Amino acid sequence: MAIPTSPKERNLNATAAVAAAVVPAAGRGERLGPGAPKALRELGGVPLLVHAVRALARSRAVGLVVVAAPPDGVAEVAALLDNHGLDGKDIRVVAGGATRQESVRLGLAAIPAEVEIVLVHDAARPLVPVEVVDAVAAAVRAGAEAVVPAVPLADTVKRVEPQAGGGPEPVVDTPDRATLRAVQTPQGFRREVLHEVHEKALAEEASGGLPPVTDDAGLVERFGGRVVVVPGHEEAFKVTRPLDLVLAEAVLARRRASDGF
Repeated sequence: MAIPTSPKERNLNATAAVAAAVVPAAGRGERLGPGAPKALRELGGVPLLVHAVRALARSRAVGLVVVAAPPDGVAEVAALLDNHGLDGKDIRVVAGGATRQESVRLGLAAIPAEVEIVLVHDAARPLVPVEVVDAVAAAVRAGAEAVVPAVPLADTVKRVEPQAGGGPEPVVDTPDRATLRAVQTPQGFRREVLHEVHEKALAEEASGGLPPVTDDAGLVERFGGRVVVVPGHEEAFKVTRPLDLVLAEAVLARRRASDGF
């Protein structure tokens, strides 16, 4: 790395070392039931999205958070974040897209060009500990092009042959659980790597290619990149179903009782 020769160059290098985070939050989240979009469902009286943004903002590694909101709800989400006292960090709200992939791409476009590290975090993972955020950013800063936090699986996993109509599914095989991990977020990337794979995915989509992947690390894998894993945390689970919300309430209550979270 070149040694900065001017105050301006030093400032640019400092900015590049600080991560920006994208939070795609334009989805409906129907599995939680009818009502508000999943990101706006409340946990302990506070929307999931606010918890997720706070979790990112607590990290000294993150200097900017970009929220990709429903296109018709940008003003509402911006007001929501303002009303919950998220001061001290640069937080921006942009219109998201019809898919998670599109929302990440739109959020990435709102990040200043000099930022070299980008995290992508699910709004539905409201309780991710700050040490996980720090670890992901540090791994990218140390040279990894794509990083995911993950935890070992507690259950045996079967690979099956899906059946139309929901009938019994024949088991194909049983993967070795020791080699499997359950992936969480935030996922971290070199900015140029994330931009490149999203551009390739957009071109592929336009030509009627493969369907969208479920996470951004999957895009890096699809186009031949290398993804590494760092330890995740059991409290960084995704709130997808009503039972997850019950568990999240219990975790939040314990945190508030123990450390005033």
